Amino acid sequence: MTMLERLKERYQHDRHARDEIKQHAFRLEGSHALDPVIEVAKDARYVLIGEASHGTDEFYHTRAQITQRLIQEHGFNVVAVEGDWPDVYRINCFVRGRGSDSSAEAALGSFERFPLWMWRNTVVRDFVSWLHAYNEGKPYEQQAGFYGLDLYSMHSSINAVLSYLEQVDPEAAKRAKQRYSCFEYANQDPQLYGYRAHSGRESCEDAVVEQLLALQQEAATYASRDGHIAVDNYFYAEQNARLVRNAEEYYRTMFAGRVSSWNLRDKHMVETLKALVQHLDQQNSRPTKAIIWAHNSHLGDARATEMSDRGELNVGQLVRELAGNDAVSIGFSTYTGTVSAASDWDAPVERKWVRPALPESYEAQFHELDMGAFGLIMRNNAALSKALQPARLERAIGVIYRPDTERWSHYFYTDLPAQFDVLLHIDTTSALEPLDRSSGWEEGELPDTFPFGQ
Repeated sequence: MTMLERLKERYQHDRHARDEIKQHAFRLEGSHALDPVIEVAKDARYVLIGEASHGTDEFYHTRAQITQRLIQEHGFNVVAVEGDWPDVYRINCFVRGRGSDSSAEAALGSFERFPLWMWRNTVVRDFVSWLHAYNEGKPYEQQAGFYGLDLYSMHSSINAVLSYLEQVDPEAAKRAKQRYSCFEYANQDPQLYGYRAHSGRESCEDAVVEQLLALQQEAATYASRDGHIAVDNYFYAEQNARLVRNAEEYYRTMFAGRVSSWNLRDKHMVETLKALVQHLDQQNSRPTKAIIWAHNSHLGDARATEMSDRGELNVGQLVRELAGNDAVSIGFSTYTGTVSAASDWDAPVERKWVRPALPESYEAQFHELDMGAFGLIMRNNAALSKALQPARLERAIGVIYRPDTERWSHYFYTDLPAQFDVLLHIDTTSALEPLDRSSGWEEGELPDTFPFGQ
């Protein structure tokens, strides 16, 4: 085959693929725009809703809309997010009418570490306010809760365990304090602890396992008071103790390589999710139906991406293995726009311009359709899955965005139909609005050529 013949064949394939994708796409406009998504997700036990960045307004807003409808119309009663257990549990108390916070914004007050805007933003604030209003006046088992799955809050969780035990069993609190004193030499810096433990210095592994077991041995006694509140308070404390155990291993392992620490983190999130569902199933007469919010890289099946080649797994893979067809995964993508992100870890949030997607990416393929915002239902759709072959690049922006090294910092290969059941593409997107703005966010500007090129 000559070069000209190969180019002609490629052109015909691409044109056919575009026509096939357009045929199956539905536009994201109008009051019923999300109906196809709801139809796919409504009967699932787990609905995983991702985001292609931690700072895009449209991703957060659309995710909140889907979540509201699943709660209102189809009995979903858990929102579990890529946030730390104790920080997010304060939100759970607020939406259930407990705790001392008087507003949704106040309930977000435990988020004090980088990246603040990931949860302290206007969309999350408004969703939390909506969930509080939705739950108001309903009995416990008809309410929907809001929970965190992540494990970065080791010292906050230690304090939460100690605070709980001081209320229910002061002698046990003294013993717990002695066990957790093992961490004092690291001066509350978990990364310093991890480095020193990995280097062969004192490890707290035995102490944190011992404390979790000690708490679990008293479960029946601690949880036997005051109905739902006592049971919930015990479960909150047990999850904090489990988090400390897993976080100790995470920080000790992170210096052994990315794969080990990544896998430990995602396994912890699924372990927490399973424990949460089991806990609520025991509390309620109706089955627990959970919605999970996290980045695409956590919720799209790792087996469909180059992550698998590195030995990495993720929440999306583990939940599919756990639930099969009772799990539905929804991903997002964008071609260009603005994003709230930092240039380095612990740096201030900025409003940054997102470069147009690379030509060999799914995002560029979707941009060529000239449809603006649209969705694709890829589950059980052989024709669409074939049109989306071969595998392409997909962009992932976390809390850091580095356009100067974009190909290596923010792209990976994926087989999209195997990664997600549903894909929502919004061609031009805008930066998520933080509650705590920096000058870099306020003064963020677009290039003169936006949105037409670099």
